Amino acid sequence: MTRANLDTDWGGVAQVLRVATYNIHKGVQGLGPARRLEIHNLALAIETLDADIVCLQEVRATNRREAEYFTGWPDLPQAEFLAPEGYEAAYRTNAVTRDGEHGNALLSRWPIVQHRHEDMSDHRFEQRGLLHVEVLVADAPVHVIVVHFGLIPSSRVRQTEQLKRYIAREVPMDAPVLVAGDFNDWGTRVRKMLHVDALHAFEGPRTRTYPSRLPVAQLDHIYARGMQPLSLAAPRGRVWSRMSDHLPLIAEFRMPS
Repeated sequence: MTRANLDTDWGGVAQVLRVATYNIHKGVQGLGPARRLEIHNLALAIETLDADIVCLQEVRATNRREAEYFTGWPDLPQAEFLAPEGYEAAYRTNAVTRDGEHGNALLSRWPIVQHRHEDMSDHRFEQRGLLHVEVLVADAPVHVIVVHFGLIPSSRVRQTEQLKRYIAREVPMDAPVLVAGDFNDWGTRVRKMLHVDALHAFEGPRTRTYPSRLPVAQLDHIYARGMQPLSLAAPRGRVWSRMSDHLPLIAEFRMPS
């Protein structure tokens, strides 16, 4: 995909910021002996998105079992492996398993100032968290929060309230903020709760992202405060449906002047 024909004058302050979110399913598709390694294809795909900021979920830092099973398993942690040339990567762990760990990551063509993590686990069966990254976009600080919410509706409500408290506590009121990720929300409850706190998404028909083979729901979202949503899209086609059970979601925002 290529950038929309929008004003992208980066002198002083960026005019248009292109943001993507993608649940990469740990870089592996399929089950049992039929599972296949997709991390190399994902690296090429992420580069083609041409996004300034890429928010990733289900990113593996290490996994001993898969590294032994697959020929070609990267030596680098997945966040670093997936970062296009010239991008910086930030990663924090959400879940620790017997064979390794995985979590959220952010890739940025703009400098990363700092990043932190907050545990959002609502119960012991789902380890969840948020990744908060401050990015310096043409000398303007932008706060980006990457999330992966739980599967249980009541958990998502509590995680949304926790997210709102976190933003109120950790993000300056006058700073642009983005919240992106896999919200696992089949309805509109999370969207309505965030709207109350002036976090808005692109208005229009839903852009379905799940399941990737035949999308029927939009589980992935990108919200913004202090920026104007301009466009929203998700690529389709067999190549995208093979790499993950989610499609990537790409949004463009006009930065404040």
